[in-house]
Amino acid sequence: MYNLKGKVAVVTGGAQGIGRCIANEFQRNGASVCIIDCQKGDHFVGDLSDKPTLERFAQSVVGQYGHVDYLINNAAPLMKGIDECTFEEFQYALNVGVTAPFYLTKLFAPYFAEGAAVVNISSSRDRMSQPQTESYTAAKGGIAALTHALAVSLAGRVRVNSISPGWIDTKSSNYSGPDATQQLVGRVGNPSDIANMVLFLCSDKAGFITGENICIDGGMTHQMIYHGDFGWKFEK
Repeated sequence: MYNLKGKVAVVTGGAQGIGRCIANEFQRNGASVCIIDCQKGDHFVGDLSDKPTLERFAQSVVGQYGHVDYLINNAAPLMKGIDECTFEEFQYALNVGVTAPFYLTKLFAPYFAEGAAVVNISSSRDRMSQPQTESYTAAKGGIAALTHALAVSLAGRVRVNSISPGWIDTKSSNYSGPDATQQLVGRVGNPSDIANMVLFLCSDKAGFITGENICIDGGMTHQMIYHGDFGWKFEK
């Protein structure tokens, strides 16, 4: 447990999935949480690709609380591939996945409290890909790089880190067999695996960590795979 009473956490894409779990954990530990999401609900509803919307949201947060302790850039960009993704859709994905995190950080910069932290949610797709995922992969790679750039620019004021989740099940499914065992830990991840790291990175316990990207994928990206070795077989 963390004592976050009096702290203000901003979570983008916080109405569902990983974002909802992150928001719940901040609230459970005593923080006030401000959510922006395009999904309808009891939070600020808006399109993260829209500049005036971001400005209104930031004004709302600052007007209500006067400061921000933690900014969690979690909202997921559109995933479409080179065969079908239009110029506009690709730009939209970058706006949600990279431009919005940059601009919200810029808007909140004068209001970050002492000891503030930014955590950007990237993806293990920032280092590996499947076919037809260019818009999402580019955005996640962008936010991973944005992380260390912001950490340098905000040095001494705000710590900035990113997390790259692997396969995270947000629907409480029961995975077994190869779906589970392809991860070194023997299971698919869940949102709390990510939320726990977010809270740690925002805490004083992580006070010497900034500019880092932490991959939380059950070890999947560290497993070297060759066709025919150790039971692996490539089929196409």
